[in-house]
Amino acid sequence: MVSTLGLGGVLAGCGDDDGGGDVGDLKIGVLAPLTGDLAPFGGPGADAAELAAAQINAAAGDSGLSVTLITEDTKTDPQGAQEAATKLVESDGVSGIAGPWASSEVIPTAENVTVAAGVPIITPSGTNPDITELDDDGTVFRTVPSDALQGKVLADVVADALGADATVVTANRNDSYGVALVEQFTAAFEEGGGTVSKNVAYNPEATSLNSEASQIASGNPDGWVIIDFPESWAKMGPALVRTGNWDPAKTYTADGLRSNSLPESAGKQATEGMSGTTPTALEGPAEPAFDALWTAEVGDPRQTYDAQNFDAVILLALAAAAAGSSDPADITAKIAEVSAAPGTKYTFENLEEAIAAAANGEDIDYEGASGPLDLDDAGDPVAANYATWSYTGGKLVDDTDNVIPVTPES
Repeated sequence: MVSTLGLGGVLAGCGDDDGGGDVGDLKIGVLAPLTGDLAPFGGPGADAAELAAAQINAAAGDSGLSVTLITEDTKTDPQGAQEAATKLVESDGVSGIAGPWASSEVIPTAENVTVAAGVPIITPSGTNPDITELDDDGTVFRTVPSDALQGKVLADVVADALGADATVVTANRNDSYGVALVEQFTAAFEEGGGTVSKNVAYNPEATSLNSEASQIASGNPDGWVIIDFPESWAKMGPALVRTGNWDPAKTYTADGLRSNSLPESAGKQATEGMSGTTPTALEGPAEPAFDALWTAEVGDPRQTYDAQNFDAVILLALAAAAAGSSDPADITAKIAEVSAAPGTKYTFENLEEAIAAAANGEDIDYEGASGPLDLDDAGDPVAANYATWSYTGGKLVDDTDNVIPVTPES
């Protein structure tokens, strides 16, 4: 799917890698899970990318920049993501990619497609800590913090709820997201005095999860920590209910199961009382404005990581403006720079000024709709705010009064 949004630019400039160059039509690929286990997130994520492109094109002024999006479905599948990325790089000639989403997609797509091509990717939701250490020639970035941070937050939340010396059972989809987050949680929880009595990893594509559900529900723990995605929870949740030994109100999870549609798709018995953690921009300067923009322009309910995908597209465009180029290598060199201090701070609300400043070679610091960003040399946000959420009364309810700041050192 190809879309050119907003006013578009027939624009000119002058310049070099210090800004002011004629970027022209900037092709940005969008790798979104429109189908598969992350499908509830993929549609809103693609909408967020389109919203970002429209904002850029409306704000481009005389900067020499216009954005065209080319969106492909990864199917929440590593092979599907690689095939889609190959098309974007080899056939469509994109200068950068927003996505893919699942950590299990990000790592092989980078290793087998985009790194060799020199095309930068910015994942809005790939949280596996291993992404930080990828041998990626500096081409892999993310607008979401690493689960090295979320694992600590989740451990603190569970300890506060059940007691620091509680015993829990952990379970996870057997992929890079589930395995890594459970590992991070377990290390932090046990360091704080808690006990993980057992872990059950399961194949989310299995026809039946009854056997795994029985293992998870057995043993009478104080609670459970289960990491999954919405589509597979529609199988695992009801299987746990059928055991008669599992309590969703004593179950804790994370960002992957925060979905407006989950109580309906999995059923109230499989969700009511569950709670979890998620990165948040609740204290960021652009969050209320982004929510208002979304309501006015999209209208459909928001989903987890829509703002992060919006920011991924914005960062690619600002980096191109700063580089004065649509060359992937030039853009790569500017992504972290336009996201972090020093520099004048801008949000999407004053995007016209941000694009002009970047194109003029000025140092800018884009404050995202998803938070401060401030990407480091590894392409990771250096810090993040987290919040808790729950399923209450058959609906997703965010706890907007308890924002948890965290850094790698905290």
